[in-house]
Amino acid sequence: MRENLPERMEHGGRVRWHRTRERGELIDFSANVNPYPPDIPWTPDPSVLKDYPDDRYEALKEAIGSTFGRDAAEITVGNGSVELIRAFCSAVLDDGDVACIRPPTFAEYEMAARLAGARCTADESAAAVRFFCNPNNPTGRLCTRPEVLGLLAETAEGGGYLFVDEAFIELADPRQSVVDLSHESLFVLRSLTKSFTVPGIRFGYGFGVPELIERVETVRLPWTVNAFAEAFAIEAFRHYGDLERSRERIAREREWLCGRLKGLGLAYEPPSANYILMEVPEEAARLAGRLLSHGILVRDCRSFGLPRHIRVAVRTHEENRQLVEALEACLS
Repeated sequence: MRENLPERMEHGGRVRWHRTRERGELIDFSANVNPYPPDIPWTPDPSVLKDYPDDRYEALKEAIGSTFGRDAAEITVGNGSVELIRAFCSAVLDDGDVACIRPPTFAEYEMAARLAGARCTADESAAAVRFFCNPNNPTGRLCTRPEVLGLLAETAEGGGYLFVDEAFIELADPRQSVVDLSHESLFVLRSLTKSFTVPGIRFGYGFGVPELIERVETVRLPWTVNAFAEAFAIEAFRHYGDLERSRERIAREREWLCGRLKGLGLAYEPPSANYILMEVPEEAARLAGRLLSHGILVRDCRSFGLPRHIRVAVRTHEENRQLVEALEACLS
């Protein structure tokens, strides 16, 4: 039996759990999904369930490849981005390797690296893998493409991999993406479920040179993308361009919401995507509990090492108005 397993990481999006506890109807500000997703004309076809999915996912990878100008051999798919983070770490990290992770950021990088036997540090020197979330979760900080390319050059010179998580870049500024770049030291992670608001189907995908992708595909469990998720994803990529409209609407709502938070005297990180990290004048857990009584579920950021911060998604205008009213009531 393996000893000293890391503890499971805490995540947002627990609205179903709260609803089963008779919390009533809640507005979920803890999950960073697109409040204005494209309309995808897709209806589940039960007939696809009688066969195993094609574990090579050729049709799916061709749809992704045509969207981003990448070859199918440069693409991997999985049951959400977390599976691909773990598959990547299993494929490239050995016991005793070093993974560079600068907090606060997505907790699953450390979880996956430690499960692969690596040691995690914020020190960039001698790192086999350098994790970089762009825009970062939970801070929302977005680095420019030239900045990311500079990190890639540094990482490649040291002989490591740069793992760039772009799960939210489609809802921020995709011009800063490096998804089009094929480089032996680069792996780029994307998530369809955030941008199209379908976290329930669990679908993530990633890009790398064919040799790296082959290693990731080898350690990935077979058939992890189910037939419904595959069918939806293929249709969604046909509407990928519709996300531009989503970004425009999110930007307007984000500006409005930031103005109201400033009016409440709350400090927040300059946001770039569809979520805002704010500092609160008390323990985050206490405020989150009171907001819950107002029907508002937020992300308590203690698990990010931020005991006096909460993260809220940018949702529709009416929902954002209700958030502001609840904050006013809880902070008065």
